[in-house]
Amino acid sequence: MEEITSLLPEKEKLIELTMTYGGRLLLALITLIVGLWLIRKLDKGLSKAFEMRSVDQTLRGFLGKLIGLTLKILLLVSVVSMLGVQMTSFIAILAAAGLAIGMALSGTLQNFAGGVMLLIFKPFKVGDFIDAQGHMGTVKEVQIFHTILNTPDKRTVIIPNGGLSNGSMTNFSTEPIRRLEWTFGISYTDNIDKAREIILGIVSSDERVHKDPAPFVGLINLGDSSVDLVTRVWVYAADYWDLFFEINEKVKKAFDTQGISIPFPQRDVHLFQPKQ
Repeated sequence: MEEITSLLPEKEKLIELTMTYGGRLLLALITLIVGLWLIRKLDKGLSKAFEMRSVDQTLRGFLGKLIGLTLKILLLVSVVSMLGVQMTSFIAILAAAGLAIGMALSGTLQNFAGGVMLLIFKPFKVGDFIDAQGHMGTVKEVQIFHTILNTPDKRTVIIPNGGLSNGSMTNFSTEPIRRLEWTFGISYTDNIDKAREIILGIVSSDERVHKDPAPFVGLINLGDSSVDLVTRVWVYAADYWDLFFEINEKVKKAFDTQGISIPFPQRDVHLFQPKQ
């Protein structure tokens, strides 16, 4: 009888604890289940929204994981708080740690922000030929923190996205056509009209040169040793470099055949003999 009497207070305490924390535990469990379900629904909705707006696949996956992780952390903090655990100190410590990490990784965070901006606004895409941060090359891959270029001589250049998103950049692949330009120097004794006719004949006969706008040849400079003729034509971007080298060679050979000289720098030196 005495044993049963001694157990009653313990049972009462157990019932009291159950009544006190059972409701909280049940509410916290329901909140956790519903919260995780809502996060999954939100994740699917964001994926569809990103897909409809043609957001880059790399950015889509990264942002989805980042948003999902943030929401899960907030949900966990809320659930633990519902159980009566004081989270104020923990949140303060977490905020201080986040500030310290943010300061330590300021450069990395800047690259991350730059990568997000590049993937959203897309000033260039994979396959474009760009000139940025002192490097020229074809874009091989756009990552969250870096952009990878392949240079014409087959080097791999990794550019941080922070500077790339904030600095000036030239994209040579944006427009389908480009203006191609040469400068040919002839001697002061050569006939300008004849040289112009030779150049125009060469560029106009090439099918890759656009007829509209028409090719242009004009005198651009009277140099120290040469009369400089500038030649400007419009071509498709894919034909740019092949045509550039071929026309250089054709003009040189035509000048040699037609007796047009391409002078090199010359100086007249006068010697004065001092009087004895």
